[in-house]
Amino acid sequence: MARLNETRPVMMRLFPLFALTVLFFSANSILTVLLPLQGEKSGMDHAEIGIMMGAYMFVCMLFRPIAGQMIGSYGPLFIMRLLLIAHAACMLLYTFADADFYLPLRAWQGAVTAFFSMALQAAIVEGLAERDRGQGMTLYSLSSVIPTLFGPMVAMQIWGSASLTLYVTVLIGLALAPVLIGFNAPIAKGPRVRAGGETFALRDLVKSASGIGRNRPLFVSMTVMLCVSCVFGATATFVPLFIVNGGTGHAGLYLTLQGIVVIGCRFILRKKIPSDGRWHTGFISATLLSALAGSILLALSQRFDGVLYLSAIFNGVAIALLYPTLTTYLSFILPVHSKYAWMGLFMCSYDLGFSLGGLVMGLVVEDFSYAVMFYCCAALSLLAWIVMLANRRHMQQ
Repeated sequence: MARLNETRPVMMRLFPLFALTVLFFSANSILTVLLPLQGEKSGMDHAEIGIMMGAYMFVCMLFRPIAGQMIGSYGPLFIMRLLLIAHAACMLLYTFADADFYLPLRAWQGAVTAFFSMALQAAIVEGLAERDRGQGMTLYSLSSVIPTLFGPMVAMQIWGSASLTLYVTVLIGLALAPVLIGFNAPIAKGPRVRAGGETFALRDLVKSASGIGRNRPLFVSMTVMLCVSCVFGATATFVPLFIVNGGTGHAGLYLTLQGIVVIGCRFILRKKIPSDGRWHTGFISATLLSALAGSILLALSQRFDGVLYLSAIFNGVAIALLYPTLTTYLSFILPVHSKYAWMGLFMCSYDLGFSLGGLVMGLVVEDFSYAVMFYCCAALSLLAWIVMLANRRHMQQ
């Protein structure tokens, strides 16, 4: 694909892709709130809800390398059109599916999301000059979290109204709008290949997995990300249920506030995220401690008024900064010959942790309480902080 008109600002050149990203992730933002509420109403216990919600990121993790290989073989545009049809079908099935079908539909969503994220990032890489790619990826990241500003409020409005018509109308809109935009989006048609002519293959990921233990920066980054993304997954799955059942606040307001913090931090602090290939212990430590504080405040929110929404701020800061910080660091520190495969493994650690947050913490809630679950999340954040501090002198290569 020819470069997009380089005289136009990046935002204008890729606006259709960013609009498509907002629409695509709006579906997950709304369903992440609605499905646990609907599942509980249908008689699902917390363990079953955790499995259902965790299936999304777990399947996404499994399909990322497959998506990369298929995009490399067939090109981003062809794959984008197929996945948008699959996404539309999934949304339409949600309009009449009952709770028994939520698990396979969440898995379906996860697979589609893996292909979508890979295709969009390939489109940005192929469509922009090197000097603009960083800005393009930042705007894509922002677009993917914009739905957290309005998605939870829309979900709570649907839930509060108990209107099946509103629910069906929103899902049909989220099924059709991405298809209308995505089929004519500025995306490369041809295969995406490396400089040497090879596609990004699944075998590269498998081959590189054996070398994780020998690369301390990668191993530590993956361990930290696995622990903290587990916290992110648990809070995303169970905070709406916790707030609605406990009557401690408004779930939509909490998630919207958290979304505002995430977007604000990624935009305002985008130039503060370390981009020199060095391990900035203080910056990463502050981010991990923010996740720790957010979990503790959630655990205390039923006993102390006013701390619930404060936890949204701390959790928002951690969500906004940890992933881009570690990703940027690894992009500098990993060896060139295996950078992409190992970056893929790092992304898998985020997906796996997020899914385990729903799977494992659902069992904790079922056997104990929400407070115990949030304290477990705090313990995971503390563990990540300890691992980071213990290895800080080994993080330069």
